[in-house]
Amino acid sequence: MANNRALYEQVILEHNKKPRNFREMPDADRAIKGNNPLCGDQFTIYLKVRDGVIEDISFHGSGCAISKSSASIMTSLLKGKTKEEAEEVFRRFHSMVTTDPDTPIDNETLGKLAVFSGVREFPVRIKCATLAWHAMLSGLDGKEESVTTE
Repeated sequence: MANNRALYEQVILEHNKKPRNFREMPDADRAIKGNNPLCGDQFTIYLKVRDGVIEDISFHGSGCAISKSSASIMTSLLKGKTKEEAEEVFRRFHSMVTTDPDTPIDNETLGKLAVFSGVREFPVRIKCATLAWHAMLSGLDGKEESVTTE
């Protein structure tokens, strides 16, 4: 377990240092702001959706290592997914980070998202990990108002 934790921390730090898809998208169909006032995370999620498929997704803003790495991994995983597939990935991710810390994790099903399993031990950090995801869902639903974790 200690080896897994070290690997997870390494992946989170890598995505924080070199986030994937960290850019504004001027031609986005949707841009949804997300705010976590407790931690100070503020991101905009950009979506380009064509025929029900996420053609492109990116994010820009600032936040803690957990929120930034979560947004980075999310954008990498969701490119090319349908709205329904993106919602299913969100459900699996959200279920994992909100379950009891002693609940076993299905690494095969979660893939890269399993790196956030340690967040379960720090409930206040769940909002950091899920902020970008909630903004993405709001955008896929066509909502334009900002998302907050309050």
